[in-house]
This record gives sequence, C-alpha cells and structure tokens, in this order.
Amino acid sequence: MIRRLQPGEMDELIEIWLASTIQAHPFISENYWHESESIVRNVYIPQSATWVYLHQDKMVGFISVLDSLFIGALFVSEPFIGKGIGQALMEHVKALYPSLSLEVYQKNHRAVHFYHHQGFRIEESAWQNETHHPTWIMSWQAEQMP
Repeated sequence: MIRRLQPGEMDELIEIWLASTIQAHPFISENYWHESESIVRNVYIPQSATWVYLHQDKMVGFISVLDSLFIGALFVSEPFIGKGIGQALMEHVKALYPSLSLEVYQKNHRAVHFYHHQGFRIEESAWQNETHHPTWIMSWQAEQMP
C-alpha cells in the first residue's frame, strides 16, 4: 500500500533513509550521512511531498518529490530491495507528475540501472562538492498523447 507520509512517522523514515543510503553508497564515509540526517529530517523531507510504501503496516520504502519535479529520495529497506517496491513508488509519482528529474551518484550502478529501467535518461554530469563524487542528472518525461 502506498500513502502519504503522516505526522509521527519521521523517525521510521529516517531509519530507512540512513540504513539504505549507507548501504547504497559505500564509496562515501558513513559520517557524512550521519551528519546529513538533521537536514534530511528538518528541511528536505518537510519541504517535499513524500509517499511511503507499507508492507504489513510497516514502512519499508519511501519516495520524496521536491517542487513537483525533483525526486530527492527513493529508498527501500534492504530486505525488500528487488521486490518491486521502488518501481511501485516510482510509478505512483510518475502518475502524478508529467516530468521528473533526479540526481544519482555515478558509482551507484544499481540505482543508475534502476532509473534507466524506469525510463529516466542521463541529461548531464554534475559534481557533489560535499562528497567529492560525480553524479548524473537524469530526467523522465511522460508520453504525450496525440
């Protein structure tokens, strides 16, 4: 089941974000993610539209969209990766927004492959000053009906 993030669920969401982001980015110091928790918790998530995926009433993934066009986060708990949850969350937001973009670390091959599979295309290369790693800016556009 997919629904909007509700008040009181931030701790659960941050727990998924922190574990998943550390696992997905072994090339970045764990300390960076721990230091980033406050801004994710207090700025990015509150400014975003966030949907959660529930499995047996437990949050196992989430997606956040900033300014109705930028996917700032898509994370799934480790035991649930590869079970279609990320795809379901992505399909949910693609049904709501006609175009989306995101930034992904170039070294996060699994995520880059996933986004390609979801119809996203690389638009440009960027650089993350905080982590000193290159990223891809990727975008997706809904098919125009004739």
